[in-house]
Amino acid sequence: MLLQQPGLIGGLRLKNRVVMAPMGTNYSTTDGLSTARDVAYYAERARGGVGAIMTEAMVVTQQARPHHNSLCCYHDRFIPGLASIVEAIKQHDCAAFAQLNHRGALLRRSVLNMEPVGPSDWVNPNTGDAVRALRVGEIHEIQRLFVDAARRLWRAGYDGVELHAANGYLFQQFFTSRINKRTDEYGGSLDNRMRLLLETIDRVRQALPDLRLIVRLSASEYLPDGYSQQEIVELAKAVERAGVAAIDLSGGSNESPQLSKYCIQPPSFPRGCLGPVAKPIRDAVSIPVMVAGRVVEPRDAEALLESGAADFVSLGRALYADPHWCLKAFGKLDTPIRRCIACNVCFERLTTEKDVSCVQNPMVGTEFEGLEHVSPKLIARTAHPRRVLVLGAGVAGIEAARVLANKGHQVEVWERSERVGGQIHLAVAAPDKEEVRPVWEDRWQELQQLQVPVRTGVDADAARIRAFAPDHVLLATGSAPRKPPLPLGRLSPEVTVFHAWELFEQPQEIAPGARVTIVGAGMVGAELADLLRLQDCSIQMLEMASGAAIGMARNNRMELLERLEAAGVRTITRCRIEAAIGDVLHVQIADQAPSELPVGDVLVFATGPAPQLGALAAVEAAGVPHTRIGDSQAPGDFLAAVRDGWMTALSLDAERDLRSRSQPAPHNAPAGSAA
Repeated sequence: MLLQQPGLIGGLRLKNRVVMAPMGTNYSTTDGLSTARDVAYYAERARGGVGAIMTEAMVVTQQARPHHNSLCCYHDRFIPGLASIVEAIKQHDCAAFAQLNHRGALLRRSVLNMEPVGPSDWVNPNTGDAVRALRVGEIHEIQRLFVDAARRLWRAGYDGVELHAANGYLFQQFFTSRINKRTDEYGGSLDNRMRLLLETIDRVRQALPDLRLIVRLSASEYLPDGYSQQEIVELAKAVERAGVAAIDLSGGSNESPQLSKYCIQPPSFPRGCLGPVAKPIRDAVSIPVMVAGRVVEPRDAEALLESGAADFVSLGRALYADPHWCLKAFGKLDTPIRRCIACNVCFERLTTEKDVSCVQNPMVGTEFEGLEHVSPKLIARTAHPRRVLVLGAGVAGIEAARVLANKGHQVEVWERSERVGGQIHLAVAAPDKEEVRPVWEDRWQELQQLQVPVRTGVDADAARIRAFAPDHVLLATGSAPRKPPLPLGRLSPEVTVFHAWELFEQPQEIAPGARVTIVGAGMVGAELADLLRLQDCSIQMLEMASGAAIGMARNNRMELLERLEAAGVRTITRCRIEAAIGDVLHVQIADQAPSELPVGDVLVFATGPAPQLGALAAVEAAGVPHTRIGDSQAPGDFLAAVRDGWMTALSLDAERDLRSRSQPAPHNAPAGSAA
């Protein structure tokens, strides 16, 4: 396996070809100081077997912070905390690199009132903020700040530093002629547009000759008026001549969701999607090249290396999902890799100033994502095994059963229907959603390895529960569609009514070319429209909120909405339905006068589910302690379901430990002695 072979970057030997990409976390303090949470997060990924870790982008000046809780290195006070991160990484035979960045024109006034600055006066299309052109003196000051920050990272013990010249940030803004309209020495010709980056490289190397320097570039802007392939190849050759140790390739620009999808790809993008645009750059240089972009499984990484597009593979979201990816890939841990599903919840949380989380790994950034809690090989087995019954074989129930079995509890799962999986069958039905399937498959595969009994077609009545004699019951019975939110008695019998879930299961129930009205344009309604457009249906979506698919991560959402618009799907927002009479809906749209909308042939409700609690009465009658998890507690997404299952399973140990500690010592035992 090429992926497992050692490699060199600037003379530094890495034990394998996997480098953890620089990804934000928002785990630091609001003052930019690192925390114990940062240390644990990076340490667990080093422990998981990567060859090197590139810690998240750090800003070089207080005037360029991207997030409230992003790491910083613009002052010496940040060195001790960063040194603790480096120390934790290196304890696991893992190299430590750090990324430095200045967002320039992509700084947001809405976050810490940062002033957007760039090569030229411009307007950030994502925020509408006016961008001020930097003066030459300010450019030189920014270069000095990069040198000072690199020196602090060197003092903190990092093996190298990466200059972030990709994804639409300051260095890329100067490089692309579509943004850089300067007429001085930093604009115009290709040499002038490269000048900011090349001068900064030179200044850092002059100040720190022993520091390994890496540069991250976007292999393409994916725009007709973006820089050409020849231009990016020339830049790569120039940075090699300038003395950098390696090039790290990403793609696109974070200036808008339409371009950001090439940086943080949605599931419609193929695995290893940057390989074709990376290969001409790799062929043009002799230094190592790292490549990112939809690397989910070991075979994806191996394909990039075999193609000659990369010397190292840069793993990003895959390591949010599973910090132990390498141990599993290299056969050192016999359990499935939790595969990234490209839902981009992680990126969305960062964008909205939340700490990062992951649908596949909602315990990211906590002590509970350690091997002790997730691996059947290195598990810290419970001292108090219990007999636990899980009712429901959906994602929440299976996750709870997986964790409980790993901990050594005696677990059995009962499912009322004849099919396991819960809502996963609905989740993968829409176009480009097959990548969601690992949320189920990874857990199901592990549960089978653990030989946990799963019984289908079981109706859990009180007598059967009592006969099983569980110590605890976890109610994971999911949710069911709500009743339509308006009376349908006066609706024409010519109109067929469905709930969205029914059509995800059987879209063939809708005739090709049918006229369809979908009530509810959230993620479920929008994805159903995406499915029905493939049948050439004429579709309108009605939504009370101000936009469609608001709950989705923006990169995925924008791509979905673009497809719907191209297919002619009509979306009416701020729309309240007052009545359904005959073949029309009486509606109130925003502050307009009341109006009527033709229903068409089919009326579909995508207005959300309600907890399914049919088994609750039986559990209560059995008199067994119980906990509701997943949708049976509160309908939500897979992140909530997995978190509920995982943490509720661990809570059973915590409860028993608490009871043990609370037992009074025998009256004849001296205080503080072991009873």
